[in-house]
Amino acid sequence: MARILFATWEGGGHVQPMLMVAAGLQARGHDVLVLSDACNAPDADAFTLPFRAWRAAPSRTDKSRDSDLLRDWEATTPLEGIQRLCDRLMIGPAARYAQDVRETLQTFPADLIVSQELLFGVMIAAEAANIPLALFAANIWSLPTLPGVPPFGAGMAAPQSDADIEMQAGLRGVLIQLFDMALPGLNAARAGLGLAALPTLFDQTRVARKILLGASQAFDFAPDALAEPFLYVGPYLSDPIGVADWTSPWSADDPRPLVVVTSSTLYEAQEDILARIIAALKAMDLRAVVTLGPAVDPDDFTGSENVHIVRSAPHGLLFDQAEAVVSHGGHGSVLRPLMAGKPQLVIPAVRDQRDNAIRLVSREAGLMLERSAEPEAIRDAVDQLLKSPRLKASARNLGQSVAADAAGRSAEDAIEALL
Repeated sequence: MARILFATWEGGGHVQPMLMVAAGLQARGHDVLVLSDACNAPDADAFTLPFRAWRAAPSRTDKSRDSDLLRDWEATTPLEGIQRLCDRLMIGPAARYAQDVRETLQTFPADLIVSQELLFGVMIAAEAANIPLALFAANIWSLPTLPGVPPFGAGMAAPQSDADIEMQAGLRGVLIQLFDMALPGLNAARAGLGLAALPTLFDQTRVARKILLGASQAFDFAPDALAEPFLYVGPYLSDPIGVADWTSPWSADDPRPLVVVTSSTLYEAQEDILARIIAALKAMDLRAVVTLGPAVDPDDFTGSENVHIVRSAPHGLLFDQAEAVVSHGGHGSVLRPLMAGKPQLVIPAVRDQRDNAIRLVSREAGLMLERSAEPEAIRDAVDQLLKSPRLKASARNLGQSVAADAAGRSAEDAIEALL
């Protein structure tokens, strides 16, 4: 049996999938240790996983708006978003992340390190210690290094022509140049560990022996044959830790369709769009459960007889009962309703949300609106979800393929193969 160090950071929905993989390997008899922000200790404890908090590196003590590391909802341009990502996570604190990994290895001499894909400090620590490394992405791939896939963040559809392919390749090259503005900082951190300078920022990811994509290949836009070292291992999804019990406020024989609304576990300045969604649903002949998550306060919103507002509820149960879902477009928030065969309205904001939305819309399994959508447009979209046989059939068909990928998930096997 082996010692495996898992490293991640508190950035929302990617934490629990990695803990699920770690728990799976622990169940197979391996010694594992999770290295993450202090606020993730209860999550690791729920999986009975040994845990250590970052000490030199940034370590959030809670999941509130004030402690958010990136505050990417404040970025006004793509360039500013990339700069925040590099300065505050990928490169700026890389030497401190590396320091924590090196100190952890003194008491937990790992045979393999599994890291979230944005922690470049973990990558350089693994390289300096000559320890095999795997990257685990609990979503579609976020860096402009996977051939054949539209660049992340813009919500671009799969290429349909040679012109599309050329245009997306050009954009990918521009993104690489923008990220390379942070290259001096990465090379300074590498020099501190006695490592040679790299010619481009993303050469650092080449140290990974495997890049495991915790997503559904049926959902993504990637080619059938992925370039090495990428490998789909299926989505790792479940209800978050600490979800409240659920008792329906409506009678069991209530004939009105149920719509479920999900909000991000992270703060994304979502109060205004949530208020407009709630206003739209109040005016419709349906029942709605609005789950706000930990980032906003239920007391800031007013429900009604047909709109029930809660901080949390078991999504797995509710998605089975619902006829449609409205979400912000997070990876799990899109895939889990799909696996239940339900059409969705996605109103994206940041990170991968627009990319997830376009993958849904392009398969005619859902609809997308902009964050500026008014209640009337939201009502029309929800009404279409509830009445369109085409949307419902497409959601069922795509959901069956995603569920098959989830049933065959294989990150544990792929990691053991590296050992």
